Amino acid sequence: MSKQKQSTQILLGPVPPALIGCGNESEKNIITLAWVGVVNSSPPMITAAVRPNRHSHQIIKDSGEFTVNLPNKDQVELADGCGTLSGRDLNKFEHFKVTAEMGTLKQAPMIAECPVSMECKLEHTVELDSHTVFIAEVVSSYVDSAILDDKGKIDFEKCDLLGFCAGSYLGTKPLNLSIGYTRKG
Repeated sequence: MSKQKQSTQILLGPVPPALIGCGNESEKNIITLAWVGVVNSSPPMITAAVRPNRHSHQIIKDSGEFTVNLPNKDQVELADGCGTLSGRDLNKFEHFKVTAEMGTLKQAPMIAECPVSMECKLEHTVELDSHTVFIAEVVSSYVDSAILDDKGKIDFEKCDLLGFCAGSYLGTKPLNLSIGYTRKG
């Protein structure tokens, strides 16, 4: 075998570094999470894993809602900063000069400058050793019209979403493959 055994680690990637918007009556905050994923298609559901010591953890737990905002490659400083600076110490919307935009949720803001945003309502909470997994239903989705094709679908060439893998950020461009497989069932 040509593979080299390494220490046990999570080697999934690239994943989206999602900017999670959360809020309550007194504040709005953003936390960057790479541990966000799809867990159900009908109804559409997403997980977000947050360490209990993070400022956003209690806000999400108390409000029961959050937004998932996907940054593009030009927003790497925003993504990195919102993951390393604490909302306990500063208002990230003001610091990074981004706009908190409300949709249908009562407290969790979207980030207007991100090309894709999803509003999520908390359905389940799973407490693990290092993280709390918030499982939420996606109740509304928003896409910047500038990245839509003529059929109203996301043109991934136009939005160039940001990816994250093994501690590094990368751009994501679709591969131009012409494979003839068709999904059955």
